[in-house]
Amino acid sequence: MSRRKTINSNNYLDYIPIPSKEYPSLMDEKGRVTILQENKGAFHWLAQKIFHKPRVTQVHLDFMGNFIWQFIDGQHSVGDIATAVRERFGEQAEPLYPRLVQYIHSLESYGFVEVSLCKASSAVASLGGLAKCHTKKQNDLLS
Repeated sequence: MSRRKTINSNNYLDYIPIPSKEYPSLMDEKGRVTILQENKGAFHWLAQKIFHKPRVTQVHLDFMGNFIWQFIDGQHSVGDIATAVRERFGEQAEPLYPRLVQYIHSLESYGFVEVSLCKASSAVASLGGLAKCHTKKQNDLLS
């Protein structure tokens, strides 16, 4: 018997990115976003003491990333974000869908966002985030 990975039939445009509580973000008056990443662990402690590396790394988003970040709120799907990006940037955003999906994947791989198939509600948020929802990673494991 061969094992085949079942194909997940969910469309990535239906997923909803939710910002991680582990990495806070700041937005200045010009709309520029900075994600703060605390450097933890023995290696980082050593680098901070010997090489004077910062305790908190600041990740600055580019101009399109700054625009996209304001829609990463647990309410807008990737498809909604794509529509807003197309309206704002037009041809400058092309190829829109592959580029946006790759960008959301990158944010997810660094842990800055988590993607889910359901919208974050205040009730779900009070239960610790995605209590009733499956994230994309959980859906991949379940299928």
